[in-house]
Amino acid sequence: MELKQYWHVVKKRIWLITALVCMAGVATGIYSYYFQQPEYEASTKLIVNQTGSQNDIIAKLDLSTINSNIQLVKTYKEIIRTPRVMGKVAQKYPELDLTTGELIERISVTSVNDTQVMSVTAKDSSYSRAAKIANAVSEVFMQELPSLMQVDNVSILYEADHTLSPPPVSPKPTMNIAIAIALSMLVGIGFALLLDYLDDTIKTEEDIQAVLGLPTLSLIPKIREVDLGKHKDHSIDQPMRGKNNVTYEA
Repeated sequence: MELKQYWHVVKKRIWLITALVCMAGVATGIYSYYFQQPEYEASTKLIVNQTGSQNDIIAKLDLSTINSNIQLVKTYKEIIRTPRVMGKVAQKYPELDLTTGELIERISVTSVNDTQVMSVTAKDSSYSRAAKIANAVSEVFMQELPSLMQVDNVSILYEADHTLSPPPVSPKPTMNIAIAIALSMLVGIGFALLLDYLDDTIKTEEDIQAVLGLPTLSLIPKIREVDLGKHKDHSIDQPMRGKNNVTYEA
């Protein structure tokens, strides 16, 4: 099938594709604006560093130490999201009203470009609550780290400010609608091509020649109601023949 034939099939069923695109766009917009619950994210940042006085830290601040701290970040990322730490958070902060499993689902920990900095991010339907969750997890992790690793080398760079009012990170109605329109258009085009492939009825003289291998001798055009109306008007305007059309003068 050539490109022109594909375009002819799409053009013939453009109403189907348009209907699918409109329904998908409207349905996605309604769901995104009125039914999908917004979610917010709040983050705290932790730094893994050596303990001791400032002079000691500067003296020990060599490449091997930094690489060692970067490797510790990977370990700490896994420790934070364990039931040992999250259970302590749920126990110490009952006002959050979250279980250990719910905290694990809402918390994500990432490292900043393979540095000694970790970002603890909490997700919730309220930004204020998300900020409190992130701060609580960071505090409990710092308290539990000495007993877990026998080292105290984590400090908080900054805490999440629960008084801010940032926009939600999801949903994104514009992006959702654009994705729905693009996907529905592809589905509509594929469905139109499938219907044309399954349709084996003969509709044009080209179909007859392709199926039977015979040329078309004549065509009977389809008569529209507009053509019938014109024919009737033309017949009325013609002069009537017969006796009723003859006049006599004295």
